[in-house]
Amino acid sequence: MNTVKKRIVVKVGTSTLTHSAGSLNLRSVEKLVRVLADLKGEGYEIILVTSGAIAVGTAKMNLSERPKELRVKQAVAAVGQCRMMHLYDTLFSEYNCTVAQILLTGEDVDDPERARHLRDTFSALLEMGAIPVVNENDSVSAAEIETGQHRVLGDNDTLSAIVARLCRAEKLVLLSDIDGLYDSNPRENTNATLLKRIDALTPEIMAMAGGAGSWRGTGGMATKLSAAQIAMEAGTDMIITNGSRPEGLYDIVENKPIGTLFKAKEA
Repeated sequence: MNTVKKRIVVKVGTSTLTHSAGSLNLRSVEKLVRVLADLKGEGYEIILVTSGAIAVGTAKMNLSERPKELRVKQAVAAVGQCRMMHLYDTLFSEYNCTVAQILLTGEDVDDPERARHLRDTFSALLEMGAIPVVNENDSVSAAEIETGQHRVLGDNDTLSAIVARLCRAEKLVLLSDIDGLYDSNPRENTNATLLKRIDALTPEIMAMAGGAGSWRGTGGMATKLSAAQIAMEAGTDMIITNGSRPEGLYDIVENKPIGTLFKAKEA
C-alpha cells in the first residue's frame, strides 16, 4: 500500500495526558499541541489519536478511583471526552488550527462500507486543513473498557494503527511513558537496552512485551507490538517514544533516530 508522504498519526496515551490522580496535565497537553500545530505549519497532515477520557472523567466527577462498573465507566468517559475536546479546541485555536472529533467503534472500521465512508471523512478533513482528533467511542463501545471483548479494537494503540492503515499514513508515532522497546523491563533492570530499530516482529521480539501500563490506561508494550504489526504490514513506519518530550516529533519527521523504529515492509 502506498503511503501519503507527510501524513502522520500521533497517538498519545493517558499517562502522558494526565497526572497520577487523573486530572489533565495541562503543561504536557500544551507542549504536545504546540509541536503538532508547528508541524502542521510545516506542511504535515496530522491525525491525533487520544486516550484519557475515562481518567479525565473520573477526576472531573470527583471520584476517588476509576469506576469498576461498566455503565459508570462509559458515563465518565462521556464526561471526560467533552472536557478533553474542549481543551484541544481551545489550545489548537491559539495556533489557528481547527480540530474535528471522530469517535469510533469496532464496527466502523470492520465494515468495508463504513470504513470507506470513514476514510473519505478523514480525507475531507485533512484537505480542509483540520486536525482529526480520534478516540474509541467508550460511551457506546465496551471494547477498550473491557479489553478483549471485540475482535477489532480494544485499545488505542491498535486503534491508532488501524487509523494509520486506513488513512495510508507515512508514520505512526506512539507517545508513551517509556522511551521505546527494551530487551527487558527498564523499570526492573537498570541494564536494559533500548532497541533502536526493529525490521521484523520475531517471536523473540514479541516475547519482550510486558503487562499492562498504569491504572489510568489500558495499554502495555504488548498492545504496542500488536499495533506495530498492523502498521508495518500496511507500509507505515511506527515509532515508540517518550510522550514527556513531544519535541522528539521534530526528529522523527526528519528520520533521525529516536525511540524505537519499527520499519515498514517495503511495497
